[in-house]
Amino acid sequence: MTATVRRPGAGEPALPAPRGPLSHGVLRALRTGREPAPDLHGRAAGADPYGDDLHLALYVLYELHYRGFAGVGGDREWDPALLAVRAALEDRFLAALRRDVPGPRIPAEVFAELLTEPAAPAGSVSHHLRRHGDLDHFRQYAAMRSLYHLKEADPHAWVLPRLHGQAKAAMAAIEYDEFGAGRADQVHARLFADLMADLGLDPAYGRYLDRAPAEMLAVVDLMSLLGLHRDLRGALVGHFAWVEVTSSPGSRQLAAGLRRAGAGTAAQRFYDEHVEADAVHEQVVRHQVVDGLLSAEPELSADVAFGADATTFLEDRLSARLLAAWRSGRSALRC
Repeated sequence: MTATVRRPGAGEPALPAPRGPLSHGVLRALRTGREPAPDLHGRAAGADPYGDDLHLALYVLYELHYRGFAGVGGDREWDPALLAVRAALEDRFLAALRRDVPGPRIPAEVFAELLTEPAAPAGSVSHHLRRHGDLDHFRQYAAMRSLYHLKEADPHAWVLPRLHGQAKAAMAAIEYDEFGAGRADQVHARLFADLMADLGLDPAYGRYLDRAPAEMLAVVDLMSLLGLHRDLRGALVGHFAWVEVTSSPGSRQLAAGLRRAGAGTAAQRFYDEHVEADAVHEQVVRHQVVDGLLSAEPELSADVAFGADATTFLEDRLSARLLAAWRSGRSALRC
């Protein structure tokens, strides 16, 4: 699970290998510069909403709004035919989430549950890694989570033009911290790249996309889905609040696990930083971002709760995959 270590740069990652007809069709369109096949819309409607094929196709289309891919023209970001395919994939994914995520609920109920951390939850990856994880487990976890953390806070920034007043000001303050408070070496994505290098992983952006399972792709795709749609701004705030509320306790467990496993100081630093920073962010996001948003737009209450609950649902699916693999002595990464 080791690789040649190089510093993360602004380069465009390579396109991944397809995982089914949907991702094959999207990748073929990007490689050839042509429009996607017209049958992709119909395939999307019948696809597994949580499966590898749909989520790789969706991830690739979303990535056009981030760094793109080597050999793919920047104009494909707003290609109408690709956007139509993306909309069909999003409809399938979002419909499944609305069916499978409990609700409607109110934010206070959701956050009360998140703030009550069991002493040793059986399904918790952070608790498992703290007590039983070795360095290879941490490498698998970091490789997988790199799809999230190397773009950490980027999709949340899309909500800023859609907020105003107290919610906007508080959200911008948290994002400022996430982006290093003006210092490039303190950007949280950079700190995660340092963690990866410390563990002997390649910190290049997108390096482990082919190794990440559908459960991880779905977690990242949710973040992009909510960020790119103005009508889902309440759900994005709920997602962001989930991240900040759960980050500090989980980071404390992971930092302790890395120390026990003998990881270096750079690996430990990422999670140590989040223990303190996100304990503050959790208060700000709940009392200023969420409350500020709902005081201005109370009709978004159910959306905020949905965003947090959908995140719980997808993170629980990912945790189940990781723990099942590790408890049976297998790698949690795709071969």
